[in-house]
Amino acid sequence: MKNIDCEVYISQLITFFEKNPNDLIDLIGDIQKDEFYDMLRSQCIENSKKGDHIITRDQIIDIVIKLKMPEIVDVEESKEKVESYIQKTKWGEIILN
Repeated sequence: MKNIDCEVYISQLITFFEKNPNDLIDLIGDIQKDEFYDMLRSQCIENSKKGDHIITRDQIIDIVIKLKMPEIVDVEESKEKVESYIQKTKWGEIILN
């Protein structure tokens, strides 16, 4: 049942963007709209597993960033790995070597 909700929700988003192509260009720029729609669909399915299928504004922004600047996403992921070696205590940061 949730997948039907996702498909209806995504089809409504696609219909909106097809009727308002300038809004789509303002949002995603020159990236491929099919990739954008695929990522929206996967985010909707992921959200439906957690409860509600609706995609938040922040999630849409994250999708656009992933599509436009994949190198930044890779840097942020590697930064999280590095920060796991730094432990914050009340006395300051300790590097766990």
